[in-house]
Amino acid sequence: MKITPELVEHVADLARLKLSGDEQKRMEIQLGDILAYIGLLDELDTSGVSPTSHVIEVFNVFRDDEVRPSFPVEKSLANAPDRSGTAFKVPRIIED
Repeated sequence: MKITPELVEHVADLARLKLSGDEQKRMEIQLGDILAYIGLLDELDTSGVSPTSHVIEVFNVFRDDEVRPSFPVEKSLANAPDRSGTAFKVPRIIED
C-alpha cells in the first residue's frame, strides 16, 4: 500500500490531529517504513502453522459448580454486633 499525502491527511483528520507540512511528510515516510517492515511477514513460510487466536493455551479456570456444605450459621454470626435469630440485624437505612 502506497502512503500518499492525502492518506496521511485523512488519518490525521480521523485522529483529530493538525499536522504541519513537515510533520505530514515525516508521517508519510514513517508510515511507509512501518508498512514495509510489516510486509516482511509475507516472506515467512507459515504453511505448517495452524491458525490461532491466542499465543498461549487457554483453558477454563472455573471450578465445577457443585453443592458443598455451607458455612455454619453460628460461626457466621459469632462476631456479629447484633443478631435476630439466624440473621444479622442491621440499622434501618430506608425510611417509610
